[in-house]
Amino acid sequence: MICDFSKSYVPILGLMETQKAIKLVKDNFERKLSESLDLTRVSAPLVVYQKSGLNDHLNGVELPVSFNIKANGEVAEVVQSLAKWKRMALDKYGFRPRYGLYTDMNALRKDEELDNLHSIYVDQWDWEQCIYEQDRNIDYLKKIVRKIVKAIVETKDLLNSVFPELKLKFSEDVYFITATELQKLYPTFTPKEREDAITKIYKSVFIIGIGGPLNDGKPHDQRAPDYDDWNLNGDILLWYEPLNKAVELSSMGIRVDKDSLLKQLEATKTMDRLKYPFHQDIIKTRLPFSIGGGIGQSRLCLMMLEKVHIGEVQASLWSDDDLDELEKLGIPIL
Repeated sequence: MICDFSKSYVPILGLMETQKAIKLVKDNFERKLSESLDLTRVSAPLVVYQKSGLNDHLNGVELPVSFNIKANGEVAEVVQSLAKWKRMALDKYGFRPRYGLYTDMNALRKDEELDNLHSIYVDQWDWEQCIYEQDRNIDYLKKIVRKIVKAIVETKDLLNSVFPELKLKFSEDVYFITATELQKLYPTFTPKEREDAITKIYKSVFIIGIGGPLNDGKPHDQRAPDYDDWNLNGDILLWYEPLNKAVELSSMGIRVDKDSLLKQLEATKTMDRLKYPFHQDIIKTRLPFSIGGGIGQSRLCLMMLEKVHIGEVQASLWSDDDLDELEKLGIPIL
């Protein structure tokens, strides 16, 4: 399904310029992110064993791509994200508090609903930083959010200077609001409508506390119970004029400790996950305290290059109907 956008849209950058701009965005944002959060790049897996429990269950409905390995008969899964793997990697590499890692994460999400911002191919910078136990608070969360948004804004400013035909700017001034406060502000709106309403006003927004039930008994959005602490997480949203909507660029948060893991597993009736080594490592406090998240590479490039469809900045698969419609609209798909 293709979302609404101005039918007068004409790509600002041609195909070759687009590829050059994508490289500029990725190289510079990656460097800025690494420097501001003291992160070291590491290699990451494309597949994990099903029995490890390391794959991300996302909203609990989307199923990973899986297959049998001929060599040992084990079942492997293509990663949906690296939320859990990164925390184990922090421990393996011996990172100290306030230092961490980032990686290029490539994933397949076969159950994704396709539109201007979603495809079955996911590429993002996955990052994770060791923290002290006393860093598990809202103030530290906000500090990290501001650093990420600053890196985004500075990258966009650089891109605009190289390609002066690009005109959009993003706001470095982040507005923080909890999911509960947002619901009270717009009680008759859907969660997505609330995001659009608040982000249209403040341009750069971070919604705190996603995954737990709100006053109506429903969460603002689904979050797996075993990586983010639902009281210490959130989404970075930027207002994007070409699509007239808020765009989520990052889901991130301070990770669960023993108490929040048990509470969230119980709330979601998924206590059976305690059988996995990763979960036992948290219960037995063998893993470091951490904060982490993912930042969509193609989605960031879409906004930086002022495009309207993610297929303009990544090579993926689309339905014949979508391709026909995009061709009629004059939108070149990679």
